[in-house]
Amino acid sequence: MFATLEESSSQAVKAQLQLREMILAGGLPAGARIAELTLVDLLGMSRTPIRAALIRLEQEGLLEALTHGGFAVRTFSQTEVSDAIELRGTVEGLAARLAAERGVNAQQMQEAQDTLDEIDSVLANAALSDETFSDYVQLNQKFHTLIGAMSGSRVLVRELERVASQPFASPSGFVGVQFHTPQSREMLIVAQHQHREVLTAIALREGARAESLMREHSRLAQTNLKAAMRSPQAAPVPGVQLIRKPG
Repeated sequence: MFATLEESSSQAVKAQLQLREMILAGGLPAGARIAELTLVDLLGMSRTPIRAALIRLEQEGLLEALTHGGFAVRTFSQTEVSDAIELRGTVEGLAARLAAERGVNAQQMQEAQDTLDEIDSVLANAALSDETFSDYVQLNQKFHTLIGAMSGSRVLVRELERVASQPFASPSGFVGVQFHTPQSREMLIVAQHQHREVLTAIALREGARAESLMREHSRLAQTNLKAAMRSPQAAPVPGVQLIRKPG
């Protein structure tokens, strides 16, 4: 019996998630050529969903298409990753400015306030466990998504989704670097203070300030990127082994 279109799509998504996890965990090393037939045996799927998954991972930027067919695991220069973070900060800054200039409805503002209150509750713990840190990551992602939605621009929302889907460019892409440092909680508190300042600027319709604050907020990821590259083995960032050091 032939698989339905829905079943095939579901299998492709499953394969994509499994392969992404393998790449970021180092199971498929940087530069390694990906053989479809090997993946058929490894994942227990047919070639059709695996091929679709490989194409999607190329679109994400984790794989590159080879000249004579097939794919290989990409590596990234530190400059490329830094540029992706800078681009996200620029687009998020524009989203914050538009949100301030166009105005935000009460429901959106309340949802953002509630999200920051939840982050405050997480950071109220003297030390963060794996579970509470995971809560922080999810709430942090939610807040950044809300800033995009507040812009009222479908174009910007799509661009933010596209930029944040690039390897290491998401708002929480390097936040894990902070987790195992003595200053981890303090650094997250600084990030939370910036969240509050951005939201206040949006509420006060201060577009230029909201944009500047949001762009400055993205610089924390740049700091964490540098820390991760100084000691990649100690940095709990999935896929950090794919980033090449300068020189």
